Amino acid sequence: MAKDSITRPATQESLMTRIKDNLPIIIVSVFSIILFAAVYIKGGTSQIFNVFITGGMWALLAVGLALVFGVMNIPHFAHGESFMVGAYVAYFTFNPIREYLQQNPSKFIGIIAPFGAILVAGLAGAVLGVIIERGIFAPLRHRTKEGWVMNAFLLTVGISFVLTNGANLVLGPNFRGVPRYWDVDAVEIAGAYMSVDRLIAFGVSMLTIGVLWFFLRRTRIGRAIRAVSQDETGAQLVGINLNFIQTLTFSLATAMAAISGASLLFLFQAYPTVGATPLYYAWYVVMMAGLGNVAGAIIGGFIVALLQTSTQLFVAVSWTTVIPTAVMILVLLLAPSGIFGSDVKGVQEQ
Repeated sequence: MAKDSITRPATQESLMTRIKDNLPIIIVSVFSIILFAAVYIKGGTSQIFNVFITGGMWALLAVGLALVFGVMNIPHFAHGESFMVGAYVAYFTFNPIREYLQQNPSKFIGIIAPFGAILVAGLAGAVLGVIIERGIFAPLRHRTKEGWVMNAFLLTVGISFVLTNGANLVLGPNFRGVPRYWDVDAVEIAGAYMSVDRLIAFGVSMLTIGVLWFFLRRTRIGRAIRAVSQDETGAQLVGINLNFIQTLTFSLATAMAAISGASLLFLFQAYPTVGATPLYYAWYVVMMAGLGNVAGAIIGGFIVALLQTSTQLFVAVSWTTVIPTAVMILVLLLAPSGIFGSDVKGVQEQ
């Protein structure tokens, strides 16, 4: 009896500690379930699909943002311009093919051409990431790490201005886009009609995130990236090449943003400031989920999409940005480390 009486309070205390530690996750989970049910009742299946499709793209953008911050401690405010580059590359790759197909119809080329444009955009993003990291951040990292976060922030803001104004100077302020990638009818799923472009954009985002997740968890280089994110000095001591890992990380993040911009060309036309809105939402996701938390960013993308959709349904379209911002502020007031916290180097350590 005495042993049981000692064990029971200890177990209860352990349970209460776990609940307290995970209180933000529990509250957000319950709130999300209620909101999800309300969206389904009010908007039906089509709005649920909208949440998943939009959430997938925000997750793809936010994962790159979280990866860069987690590994390199760079608050990347030029991430939206990577989205812009992806949109432009996809347009200039796909549009000549589309014009050719109008004169010479080919079902096979019509199916694979959009995937080719998205792939080329991803490769262009990866190359851009290498150029930016090796040309700008690597020299700064080698000179000094004092005030790194603030200096990196200012650099990314400067990169954003250069890329935005450079695109405006070279390509002009004109909007360039495509009405849709695949010239086929909408698909009916559970009574809701969804465009093939949206469904494939969601598939591309989930596939890209899945490949990244496998790469980080199951490959030697991926584990090295995770090691650097957790302990940079320890990673160096075991022989990990920091220069290679940081360049690869930045390249991967830029490629993911470019893939996102290319996949959504039918929705976000290419123009110099097209990356502003995606950047805002990506930062909403990362700050709510926890700075540098890659897994949390994936879930956070769907939470932000749920907030957007519910705001459009129950409040007004004009409040779509306001409500997620208010929720983000509330979350940070109650849980400064974000909903899921962060197990990587934080701003406070710099």
